[in-house]
Amino acid sequence: MREWYFEYEIQINRPGLLGDIASLLGMLRVNIVTINGVDQVRRGMLLRAEKDEQIERFENIVSTMEMIRVTKFREPTTRDRLAIRHGRYIQREADEKKTFRFVRNELGILVDFMAELFKKDGHKLIGVRGMPRVGKTESVVAASVCANKRWLFLSSTMIKQTARNKLLGDEFNSNNIFILDGIVTRRSSDEKHQQLVREMMSMPSIKVVEHPDMFVQHSEYTIEDFDYIIELRHHPDEEITYEIMEKHNSLLQDSSGFGGFGGFNF
Repeated sequence: MREWYFEYEIQINRPGLLGDIASLLGMLRVNIVTINGVDQVRRGMLLRAEKDEQIERFENIVSTMEMIRVTKFREPTTRDRLAIRHGRYIQREADEKKTFRFVRNELGILVDFMAELFKKDGHKLIGVRGMPRVGKTESVVAASVCANKRWLFLSSTMIKQTARNKLLGDEFNSNNIFILDGIVTRRSSDEKHQQLVREMMSMPSIKVVEHPDMFVQHSEYTIEDFDYIIELRHHPDEEITYEIMEKHNSLLQDSSGFGGFGGFNF
């Protein structure tokens, strides 16, 4: 059975409209998997049918109904599935289609979004922008759990600034989620850590880079290499500035007591 995403905007809101559409789907033997309101003005349905002809007939009929205006009819995308699950579409930059924006009170939908990306095997390079303590790392870890994937930090500021220089056993597995802090990695003087990052970047696996703009500085990588860019803010108007973050990382480095990145490698 195949699935389709059907979304419509109500033009004439009369009693029984949803029942009429559901009855039509039933007569055509098309199953409704999920139904929900989307962005307050639309209704979305995840449909499933054995034959394409059933969906084609339904599409032809509903396109002539004056009470509704069909806005989407297609194979469901990740954004469609999340919209019907959470009742709204995640925000995407109009001029940069691979950039998605969230605020902190939307961590639930952010985790779901990243989990869907993590479930798909193969190479993906995902950048996460955001100020300190906004929930970047926690969201990545939670999404890894939701996707039933093991996560590994190559560099991090979770407890102390760390930069790993080797992986052990099955850690070098393309099914794992590799997470690194772009600021920590860029400032690390440990060549073994840099070599480990290069090896990881060449693997057909999922890589998540916090602070991708800092990561690409003075490196062979560019922002264009990223498949997705996720921006997380405390509020919609918050400016993401790296000057504050570099000062924050410098304070962490000084408080670690190791005097640099090499002292806490493992």
